[in-house]
Amino acid sequence: MEKKIPEVSLLKFLKHSLEILKNPLPFHNKNFIEKGDIFKLNVGFNTKIFFCRDAGLAQYVLQKNQKNYSKSKIQTEDLVKYVGEGLLTSEGEKWKRQRKMIQPAFHKKQLENLIGGMQETIALEFKKIQPEKTTDIFPLLNDLAFQTVVKSLFIKAAKGKDMERLQYITEANQGMLVRELRQPYLAWWFKISGTLDRYLKLAQEARIILKGIVEERKASGKRYDDLLDMLLETKYDDGGTMSETQLIDEILIIFTAGHETTANALTFTFQLLAKHPEWQDKIYKEYINLITPETDLMSRIATSKTCQQVLEESMRLYPPAYFIDRVNIESDSFNGMEFEPGCNLLFSVYEMHRHPNLWEQPEKFDPERFDEGSRPFSSQYFPFGAGPRKCIGNNFAMFEMIIAVTELLKTYKIHPEFETIDITPLITLKPKNAFLRFEKRKS
Repeated sequence: MEKKIPEVSLLKFLKHSLEILKNPLPFHNKNFIEKGDIFKLNVGFNTKIFFCRDAGLAQYVLQKNQKNYSKSKIQTEDLVKYVGEGLLTSEGEKWKRQRKMIQPAFHKKQLENLIGGMQETIALEFKKIQPEKTTDIFPLLNDLAFQTVVKSLFIKAAKGKDMERLQYITEANQGMLVRELRQPYLAWWFKISGTLDRYLKLAQEARIILKGIVEERKASGKRYDDLLDMLLETKYDDGGTMSETQLIDEILIIFTAGHETTANALTFTFQLLAKHPEWQDKIYKEYINLITPETDLMSRIATSKTCQQVLEESMRLYPPAYFIDRVNIESDSFNGMEFEPGCNLLFSVYEMHRHPNLWEQPEKFDPERFDEGSRPFSSQYFPFGAGPRKCIGNNFAMFEMIIAVTELLKTYKIHPEFETIDITPLITLKPKNAFLRFEKRKS
């Protein structure tokens, strides 16, 4: 027997549109509590979105029957106009070809070439910290994550002013995309007012900057063993290399997906550590025990179990990529629910990671739950997505974050200068008012 999926009316959506624009999560949470783990939200006269926190359906869509699902218009059209058709936004055979080609650049063995530079960049950024002064940590960590991506992509041939401009463009275009997604009824105004055109010109400016860097690298004939070299040298099965347009698309995706999510995750992690100093001490002791002449940086990263537990729990409570979208190609059914072709499914990772039926004391910060790693929770824990389209940079991000947490805690104790951990849900889940105070450790 077919199950009827509860609906939320267009009138209710419009009534709450201003609060949804600021933060849609409370609105969605209330609907989940009232309607159950899946509901249909009418966001236009002919537009419906299925909001879901059913982990079983998420696993079915993302892994078991993933061939019947593509990404939604949000990524395949809306995001494409800003960052091009790279690995994050492409579909079908093009995606498969690109994934197969780029995957080796993100293997752990290749990342070993980059982690020394990561550590140097992170240590340099942390020198900006002013001890005993209340600091909003997010801007510093945002710069840190951006610089880490920049230095990993381009060890050379990246001018400071160009990188600052790229960072500005990346963040400005994300803000515009959020407005488009949360105010679809203003699409006509964005076009006729020239607002959309201004941001598309920024996107083109970013491409021109990157084209100059790529051409300079090719002309130099030098090798730096960075990600740009790896991307320039990778080959398709037929021996061909990436076109310049495709290469720039991939670099833009790495900038977009690779820096802000990491900055968000690190900010939430340091806020949680500030509220739970006992875990600061545990990470610090682990770090001290791992610093030996025989232990190289990669070995230390791999054996930083306590630090990894804290990061996993932080991403459970505050997943930077807090929703995953899919559209079914052919009709499908799951547990009595029927989906006609073309249904927009939006999976709330935030809600699944806090679902009372999936986690013991879901609102509690408890890194011990990841004592055996994240594998036992693979059916309900999706900080990097799941299935074939799981984030290609998950190892890069984890290595970077482990280095950042240990580098900070070896020098400082962190104290909270905030009452509650506040969030700003945009394309990613961003922190808000993350004020901390840093006390130098006594040697």
